[in-house]
Amino acid sequence: MTTPAHLDPAAIDFMLDSADTWAIVGLSGNPDRTAYRIAQLLQQRGKRIVPIHPSAPVVLGEQGYATLADVPFPVDVVDVFRRSEDAGRFADEAVAIGAKGVWFQLGILDQEAFERTREAGVLMVMDTCPAIEWRKRV
Repeated sequence: MTTPAHLDPAAIDFMLDSADTWAIVGLSGNPDRTAYRIAQLLQQRGKRIVPIHPSAPVVLGEQGYATLADVPFPVDVVDVFRRSEDAGRFADEAVAIGAKGVWFQLGILDQEAFERTREAGVLMVMDTCPAIEWRKRV
């Protein structure tokens, strides 16, 4: 069975193992949301999280920003918790800010955004979650 390009193990490994700063699009202070739980997991795994939300809240002790362009330091991965029809613009913004990777969460697919992002030389995975990928390693 061939692994789909959007689940490239090398891209997943790079983001989980080598990327330190994760901007999380859609992260609010609501602990009932999946984005919040994944942000907690990323912190537990030694990652710096950066909330990206229109209201720019402080979440899990980290200052939020309204947009990716507002973040005043380098971001390694842009992790997107938005519907598929809205997610592609965040992949484009990730490329624009020089991110090394884009991660679309479980259920989020945008093949055109995937192709644009990869053509720009940025790694991208879709339709999976860091928690799932870390669990696979055990």
